[in-house]
Amino acid sequence: MRYFVMILSLGMLLTVTTDVRAQDKEEEKKTGWDGTGEFGFVSTSGNSETETLNLKLEFVRTSRHWRHRFRASALTSSEDGSIDAERYHAEIQSDRKLSGSSYIFVVGRWDADKFGAYDPQQTLSSGYGREFFKSDRHVLKGEIGLGYRRLEETESRVTTSEAIGRISLDDSWKIFQSTVWTNRLLIEAGSGNTFTQFNSGLAVNMNKRFALKLGFEIRNNSSVPPGDTENTDTTTTMNVVYNFNR
Repeated sequence: MRYFVMILSLGMLLTVTTDVRAQDKEEEKKTGWDGTGEFGFVSTSGNSETETLNLKLEFVRTSRHWRHRFRASALTSSEDGSIDAERYHAEIQSDRKLSGSSYIFVVGRWDADKFGAYDPQQTLSSGYGREFFKSDRHVLKGEIGLGYRRLEETESRVTTSEAIGRISLDDSWKIFQSTVWTNRLLIEAGSGNTFTQFNSGLAVNMNKRFALKLGFEIRNNSSVPPGDTENTDTTTTMNVVYNFNR
C-alpha cells in the first residue's frame, strides 16, 4: 500500500504536468510569490524567567493551471533556562486545477514535536479538492484523499507506517474591510492513530503591510504511547503579521 500511494501521487503530478509545462512557465514568471509572515515573542523576568517564540510563514504561487503552497512554523518555549516546548512544521502542496472550481492535489507534511507523542510525523497524500463557495469576502474549500504516514515515537524511537485517509476544510471570511477570520481543519486517519489539527485566526490590518493576529490551535492524536504524554495540545498566540503580497 505504501508504494502504491507514492506511485499514484507521483503519477498524478507527472500526467497533468506534461501538457501545460511550457505555458505555465511563462505565466509563473509574471505571477511571482505572494504570502505572509508572522512573528510573536514573549519574555518575562523576576521570580521566574520565561521566553516564548513563534514564527509562521505561508507562500502561494498561482498560475492558470497550477497553485503551489508552502507553509512552515516554529514554536519554542523555555522557563528558567530549560526548554519545555519545541515544535516545527513544514507543508508543501501542489494543486492542478480542473474545470470549474475543482482540482487534484499532492501534499507532503512534516511535523516534529520534541515534547509530544511523535517526533516526527511524515505524510504524503493526494486526492481531490473543491471550492464550495468563493466571493470577494468569503472562500470555503474542502479536500479528500488517501496517503501514507510514518510515525516515530518520541521516547522509544519505535517507527510505524500506515495508510491514511485525509480530509481538510479551509474557510476564510472577511468580516469587515480590515478584519479577516480564517479557520482550517485537518484530519489524517489511519488504523493506528488519527491526527486532528484545528487552527483559527482573527487578523486586523493596521495598514497595507502589517496586521495583528490572534491565533488558536488545537492538536490531537487519538493514540499516544503509554506514559505522561497527553493526547491534546492547545496553543494561543498573538502575532505581528507582515504581508508580502504585491
